[in-house]
Amino acid sequence: MKIFSAAEVDAALDDLALIDRLEVAFRGGAEVPVRHHHHLPTGTLLLMPAWTSQHIGIKLVTVFPDNVTRALPSVFGQYILLDGGTGQSLALLDGTMLTKRRTACASGLAARYLAPHKASRLLMIGTGALAPHLVRVHAKVRPIREVAIWGRRPAQAEALAQQLAASLPAAIGRSITVRAVTDREAAVRDADVISCATLSKEPLVEGDWLREGQHIDLVGAYTPEMRESDDKAVWRARVHVDTRAGALKEAGDIVQAIRNGTLDEDDLIADLFELARGQQTGRLPGDDVSITLFKSVGTALEDLAAAELAILSSRP
Repeated sequence: MKIFSAAEVDAALDDLALIDRLEVAFRGGAEVPVRHHHHLPTGTLLLMPAWTSQHIGIKLVTVFPDNVTRALPSVFGQYILLDGGTGQSLALLDGTMLTKRRTACASGLAARYLAPHKASRLLMIGTGALAPHLVRVHAKVRPIREVAIWGRRPAQAEALAQQLAASLPAAIGRSITVRAVTDREAAVRDADVISCATLSKEPLVEGDWLREGQHIDLVGAYTPEMRESDDKAVWRARVHVDTRAGALKEAGDIVQAIRNGTLDEDDLIADLFELARGQQTGRLPGDDVSITLFKSVGTALEDLAAAELAILSSRP
């Protein structure tokens, strides 16, 4: 059995190749039970299985929000990949890095369908471990020239902005401006694409701040008690999700809006399965009016696709 460290997982996965792999996976499908969600006294345990005739995979993830006070990541995970015909163990991969990469690329896949084609300004709300991956992926999918970073701790936003200003040009192959901002409302109004990856229980993107043509990418709020957008933002947008089953059960932005009558289940226009299969078209070229919103909570299908790609990419 091959063991992949975080660095090895990172090196094995190219962003655009992973986006393509995810698109193929959503088009083809797999057996994906809704993930097991267990609340612990100080955190959350997630078990995420998926399988096809070729492979079986399962990810074990812990989410401990208070780890920030211990200078530790909030999320840890491991992923095991098995042979679908024999059950034999094939690989053990660092699940934390796998999660970061597949989550960012799922947002990239959604942005490929939904973001304005000429989007040039990106706002990243949140400065955690996912933020640099999301910024890089969005900048590869759309011609982003300016990135604004907002965080609850301005010093962390400034540090991330400096880090990305140094690393992004080489990663995306063009010059790009990155800066930290403190006025969240002004930054939301100015952005073409707004990506949000936080553990917030209070809305950070308000509907009154939105303008025509924007794309909102909501990655945090993975439990019904959390949310990153207010009711008006959801009401104004054409809402898309990664999977209907996951979003209707776990996505706070969706669950709360349905619960209070702002949104109906039928208002979810499409998930990534329907977009990948051409059952829905996403944003049409020249559409500068629609506000699109993509809400993800993650699915084990994405982990399986990423693990398979890592294995393939590492072969001599």
